[in-house]
This record gives sequence, structure tokens and C-alpha cells, in this order.
Amino acid sequence: MKFLEDNMNNSKTFPLLKGRNFNERYLFELKEDDDACKKAQQTGVFYLFHGLAPLLQTSEHRYLVPRLSLLELKRLLGKFGQDAQRIEDSVLIGCSDQHEAWFALDLGLNISSSIYASLPKPEMETELKGSFIELRKAIFQLNSMDSSLLFTAQALLRWHANHQFCSRSGQPTKKNMAGSKRVCPSSKIIYYPQMAPVVITLVSDGVRCLLARQSSFPKGLYSALAGFCDIGESVEEAVRREVAEEVGLEVERLEYSASQHWPFPNSSLMIACHATVKPGQTEIQVNLRELEAAAWFSHDEVATALRRKGPYIQQENETLPFSLPPRLAIAHQLIKEWMERHACSSRLA
Repeated sequence: MKFLEDNMNNSKTFPLLKGRNFNERYLFELKEDDDACKKAQQTGVFYLFHGLAPLLQTSEHRYLVPRLSLLELKRLLGKFGQDAQRIEDSVLIGCSDQHEAWFALDLGLNISSSIYASLPKPEMETELKGSFIELRKAIFQLNSMDSSLLFTAQALLRWHANHQFCSRSGQPTKKNMAGSKRVCPSSKIIYYPQMAPVVITLVSDGVRCLLARQSSFPKGLYSALAGFCDIGESVEEAVRREVAEEVGLEVERLEYSASQHWPFPNSSLMIACHATVKPGQTEIQVNLRELEAAAWFSHDEVATALRRKGPYIQQENETLPFSLPPRLAIAHQLIKEWMERHACSSRLA
């Protein structure tokens, strides 16, 4: 087994995202040509999952993501009495600049249409000297490149597990070699993996930002407002509606920031925006069907929360739980951007 870092010189940037720009044509060929994809598996590497949980190994205070060669994977399958044909259940998740293809394979999903049984998790963990750990619990100890790959892998594996049958004919669908689509042999319908668009918005009144929490959040966590786009909506319309629905405020101006794929609870495309409300119209009306709480926070309060490792800050002489999303989340990026803009405005004033 080897690790992605072995080929990336321990880079702390986002080489996967950059690599995609240079390798899109190669990945397109693998997605469209089953023979080319099968050939790429010969020199490719495989990330293993069990029940959508990735195989990880502990190294000090972080996780490493082991990768198996085709030969190592065949040996593993043979040891557990399974045919190498199961490798065709893998999905293509990317490639290196040297065109080493990366695949993901789940050996623990119980799919009714599959002829393969789920492999025993404890025995596999012992054999592989690692653990299959729920991705949501592991993301804080993964580097950005590994997390991006595993996000893609889990989302694709989940999509295939949930789209085994055609919605029109009811017949089993068949994936192509790369896993970039499924086809119904009966109706000829082609199904492609999809993401649900979500707007995530940091609202500001010019001097403060608005943060909110849902009851499902970890204790003390506050974040930007977020919600799914409705059918027929533009991003701008979705932002204005979500802000009005959740906190009763009217957006005066909005600005796109960035986007991010997020796999929890299902695959979503997070579309991050900054929104400004009129200074004189800042009274929050929390929609308790959507949120548990929402409040305005000053630059100093947010700066303290960003610096603090613990989940508490002082506000109005009371100790209130207050923590921010992890650096990996795009909500964290929105908050940092707002902080930097506020600091720049203060220097120019």
C-alpha cells in the first residue's frame, strides 16, 4: 500500500483541484471508453470503503489514506474468496498529473442487485492494518487533498448504491466502467450522478455578520445561513428567499464568493455568497422551524472565536457556547473573507 502524499511531495495546497484542470481530457476519455478505463486500472490505485466509510490509518494526530495497487486488491479479494471481477464495481475519482488513475471501491455495501456479498469488516481491518472510519468523523484529521478525493468517492459510491434500478422500467441499471453513468438496457435511459444545489450565505449589516445554528449542529456551533435551491430559482432568488425565510431580513446586495462539493448528508454543491442588508433593517425574526438560534456578531467576537480552540466566548457578560465551522468547510472561508474585508475597511478609514 502507498499514500497519495508519496506522489505529491506533502503539498499543503490543493493539487487535486489543479490537476483536474490539466487532466480533464484524459479523465473524459476514461469515462467514455470502457476499454481505456479498464486499461487504466492496470496501473491505477484503489481507495477502499466499507459501508461508505473509507479505510484510514492513524499517524500521530491525523489520518493517512492507504491506496492499493490492482495486484494488491486482487490478492485481498482472493484471500476473502471473491472474484477479481468485483473490481468492476469501482468508480473513477481522479488522476495524477502523470495519468495514474484513482479509483474507489466499497466492499461492504449490501446491494440487492449485487451478486457479491459484503466482506467482513473486522477481518479486513486486521488484514489491511487500518480502520474503516465514518468520513464525517474523520474530516478534521485529513488533509485537504485526501478529503476532496474521499468526498468525491463517497458521493459516487452512494449514488450508485441508490440508483440500481430504472425509475421508468423498474429494471436493473448498469454502470459503465468509470462509474460516470448508469444505463437502463430496457428503456435506454442514461442516468448521471447529480448534486443538489445549496446556497450558503453570510449576511452582514456592514459592521456585523449574522450567524445561526440548527438543533442538529454540534453544541455551540454557529455558521452561515444555508438552504437548498428550489426548482426554477436562480442563485440570487434562492439567497433572498432563504434569508427572508430563516431570519426575516431583506437582502439589499449580494456577491458570489466560491463553491464547494459537500457530501453530507447527501451530495450537495455549496454555492457561497456574501449578502448585505440595509443598516436600518437588522431586527432578526428567527424561523424556529428552520433554526434554533441566530444572532449578530461583531468583528472582535468572530476574531476571538477564530483564534480560540475551545467553544466559548464572552458576550454581554455571559458565557455563551460559540464555535465556527472547520477550515475545510466553505462557511469558514466566507467568515474569513468577511473578517479580511472588515479589517481592510478599518485600515482605510
